[in-house]
Amino acid sequence: MELKYPIFLYIGIPVLVVGLFVMHFFWRKKKFHGGRRVANTRFFRGLQEYEDQRRLRRILAIVLEICMVGTLIMSLILAARPYRTETTSNGVKKRDIFLCLDVSYSICYLNYDLVDSLEEVVAGLEGDRFGILIFNTSSVLYVPMTDDYDFIRQKLDELKEYFRLQQVYQDMDYTTTDLDMIEKLEYYDAGTLVNNYTKGSSLIGEGLASCVYSFPRLSEDRTRIIIMATDNAQMELSEPLIEVDGATDLAIKNHIKMFGLFPDQETYNKGNYSDYSADLKEFQADVERTGGTFYQQSRTLTVEDIVADIQRQEALEVDELIITKEIDQPEGFVIALLVFMTLGFGAGVIIRS
Repeated sequence: MELKYPIFLYIGIPVLVVGLFVMHFFWRKKKFHGGRRVANTRFFRGLQEYEDQRRLRRILAIVLEICMVGTLIMSLILAARPYRTETTSNGVKKRDIFLCLDVSYSICYLNYDLVDSLEEVVAGLEGDRFGILIFNTSSVLYVPMTDDYDFIRQKLDELKEYFRLQQVYQDMDYTTTDLDMIEKLEYYDAGTLVNNYTKGSSLIGEGLASCVYSFPRLSEDRTRIIIMATDNAQMELSEPLIEVDGATDLAIKNHIKMFGLFPDQETYNKGNYSDYSADLKEFQADVERTGGTFYQQSRTLTVEDIVADIQRQEALEVDELIITKEIDQPEGFVIALLVFMTLGFGAGVIIRS
């Protein structure tokens, strides 16, 4: 235990000692200076009851004095503010993981499997931070970087329902009279299809760049990972703000590793008329430039296998982070002060009675 302001004891204790010394050795009973004397007190002084009362008063007087001294000492200690120093250290900073999803309807099957697999992964996270960004024509920061895993799982459930509705809508050739389904899809689509009539859809570069700059404090050393699912089939109607290779350069500049998930050809062909091989090779090249891994969904490589592989990525070890805190410890002295005050009050009441 340490004292924040020991000056209170340095001054208070000597003053208390001097006061006690003066009171005991220089204070004398006053001599009789007039008034009426009581005769024949010697008889009363010889009674046992008198001796018992006198002894009790002496004991109570001593108790009262001890309690007064104890109260003053406890008050001085509390004024000096007792505390202890606690040091905690964190030797490893964990991972920052962003799920970056192209939510165009063409890869709803891949997206559904991915978020379904990630729910169990998030449930087992400890210390890692997780975020979700979705994009099509425009980007939406769906979940800012957080370690609130219950909230993340809740948002993954919502996305899973979104992708399920996309599957149903796609299987119905994008025509339905189910107004409830249309309303739900429009709710999810609202933020990701801003100005899509002039900009187009699946603007991969803009989605990736938005994800890069959604990481908090990029200047700090942390393991940063983007898990990106897309078919790389960009259908722009006007020039995008940034292309995929430019967004990849931003990821490399900020030491962000990408893990890219690409749909199998059957899934790809359900919603695209582009060149499957060309889109695959371009996306693979960009992912591997970041030092990450490219995955092509297939019957032999499931989304569960991909997620398990990503999960094995080690967190970056950094210099030990030491935090020192001062914690006040008044509890014991407050209790002692209350005990002294209570006993002293009781002794004083008995003496006066």
